[in-house]
Parts: sequence; structure tokens; C-alpha cells
Amino acid sequence: MLHWLWVFIIGLIIGIIAKWIMPGKDPGGFIITAIIGIVGSFIGGWLASLFGFSAGATASGAGIGGFWGFVWALIGAIILLFIYHLVRNRKQGA
Repeated sequence: MLHWLWVFIIGLIIGIIAKWIMPGKDPGGFIITAIIGIVGSFIGGWLASLFGFSAGATASGAGIGGFWGFVWALIGAIILLFIYHLVRNRKQGA
């Protein structure tokens, strides 16, 4: 039970930092921000393993975590927000 609370809190922190770094209008409140951080951490963990890093990343607790896990999770969340902005801008332009 406490594991999921920790996942939510770390995901929220990652989501807040990613939203702060990425310019533009972002979706949702604090729950969506946490989901962005959590999903971003999975993306970051996948990217880390794809590039051969053992920092298997993440808010989910998979892998060693730590500083590099946080960095990869943040990279994943920024990529997720970037994709969101591409899709949103495409829909507004059509």
C-alpha cells in the first residue's frame, strides 16, 4: 500500500518538474501531473534500458532508481509532454 503512495508522490514530483521545464499549456490538475510523471518514468526506464543503462529508472520502483533513475524518469515525462503538445497543436491547426 505504501509503495503505491510512494509511486504517486515521486510521479507527482517528476510531473511537476517536467511541466515546469516544458513550455506551453499542459493538461490537468495534480492527479494528471502525477500520471504524467508515472508514465514518464516507465518511458524513461524503457529508454535507459534501450541505451544500455542500468538505471532502470523509476517512480515505479523498478531497477536501482536513485539520481539516474530520477533523471531518466524526468526525460520520459518531458518526452510525453512533447508528444502531447504535438498532438494538441495538430488538432488545433486542423
